Amino acid sequence: MNATSTRGALLAALACVLVGGSFTANSVLGDYPYAGGQFLRYGLACLLLVPPAGKGAAARLRALPPRQWVRLLLLAAVGMVGFNLAVIAAERTAEPAVPGVFVGCAPVVVAVLVPFLDGRRPQRAVLYGALLVAVGAFAVQGWGRGDGAGIAFSVCALAGEVGFAVLAVPVLRSLGPRLLSATSCAVAALESAVVGLWADGAGWLRRPDTVEACALLWQAVVVTVVGFVCWYMGMQRIGAERATLFSGLIPVAAACTAPLAGTGSYGLAQAAGSALVGLGVALGSGALTRPGRGAPSVIRADGRTPPAATFRGNGRPEGRGDAVSGRPE
Repeated sequence: MNATSTRGALLAALACVLVGGSFTANSVLGDYPYAGGQFLRYGLACLLLVPPAGKGAAARLRALPPRQWVRLLLLAAVGMVGFNLAVIAAERTAEPAVPGVFVGCAPVVVAVLVPFLDGRRPQRAVLYGALLVAVGAFAVQGWGRGDGAGIAFSVCALAGEVGFAVLAVPVLRSLGPRLLSATSCAVAALESAVVGLWADGAGWLRRPDTVEACALLWQAVVVTVVGFVCWYMGMQRIGAERATLFSGLIPVAAACTAPLAGTGSYGLAQAAGSALVGLGVALGSGALTRPGRGAPSVIRADGRTPPAATFRGNGRPEGRGDAVSGRPE
């Protein structure tokens, strides 16, 4: 791995660790209206992300073609609002491990889907690493009790996790991580308000108590602002395929923090699963390959991944121009 891909891997890893460590905050919001909580979370995150978006943000948004606005609407609806709704719905009839296992398969789906959309074959190292990550995530969480509805909503949660990465690829080059995060949060806040008014009526939003306010602040500031920007900065540097490998760290981080919150234990199965996740991430991200081998996915202007771009020791891709530099941040 070169300096660019190493930094991207660290950013993606940090983002997923923050998400995994936020499950304690989620547990105290069980009585708060779902849509209202999402509206406050994403609305506050958008306000915090607007200043770092940089000059020319409005011009970049105006320059987006309609198809990329459609992608942004789908990204917020599927990968943010819809994902959280699916997880909550799945946990009504299934144990939390069930949606967790399905979401843990996201690296495998992305490792196959992104190359397919690019018209190329999956990279074997990434695919094998994704399989190890999925098996490790299963070992960490186990398989809980569930029914048909729980499994169906868990599949929807998997689709949301995949969509959060794949739908962003063509828009990321145009907007950059900060502006993409701010815009997607604004869209998600509006969609949450619509869902809340439709599902809960006048009771969709209420004043949170002290504990709920702290949990919402944590989700907005740490998980969304810091986590989203780190995630998209990492994906910008190493591509969606490799970045999604790090989603296997979400159940690992959750398992490690569970004993601290008194909501679970960390035993031999969790340790073995964590080791498998680490091995899969190392294999798929290229940490176990020598410099000059492998082909990290970089995002060029049209959102596609140039299969011929291979990184050399100086961190620049071989071929016409630099597919990494010059990107908006």
